[in-house]
Amino acid sequence: MTGAERRQQLLNVARALFAEKGFDGTSIEEIAHRANVSKPVVYEHFGGKEGIYAVVVDRETQVLLDRMVSTLHGGHPRAMLEQAASALLGYVQDSHDGFRILVRDSPVASSTGTFSTLLNDIAGQVEHILGQQFAARGYDEKLAPLYAQALVGMVALTGQWWLDARKPKRDEVAAHLVNLAWNGLSHLEHKPKLRLN
Repeated sequence: MTGAERRQQLLNVARALFAEKGFDGTSIEEIAHRANVSKPVVYEHFGGKEGIYAVVVDRETQVLLDRMVSTLHGGHPRAMLEQAASALLGYVQDSHDGFRILVRDSPVASSTGTFSTLLNDIAGQVEHILGQQFAARGYDEKLAPLYAQALVGMVALTGQWWLDARKPKRDEVAAHLVNLAWNGLSHLEHKPKLRLN
């Protein structure tokens, strides 16, 4: 095996173990054993468990971010909401091991960041879109960050639930998310207040 092939093999093995057992439940010994190499080979390539974990998280983060960004083609805001929900649920479906790794609390800071950092990046893009829509409709643009966080959080938390539930089908889950978000957003009050008092 070339050095690059060995490195990829170790990443594949580590990714599966981190998804199955989490960071704390995975050891260098187990990674080496499953890859049929000695522990020093893992240390040589990654410097330790933190190093290999950071690379796995960085790669998964980039895959998800690329998928989200490439899916948002513009157009009508509802279409963009549908694209975003479908893209995140598609990632959950196609890369469930990667999603399991990302949604766990990351003990290691990676160059791209944790799942919450990634969600903040996505929310930043949604915020820009909402800000334009709010301005066009006479709403306070300063509230766009709040609504962006709420929308992205709703989709991400539903993705975590759906990771295990797997029912209903992906497109149906996305349709329900869009239904809740869009029909709620289409009737926004300019100055909402709680009506509990």
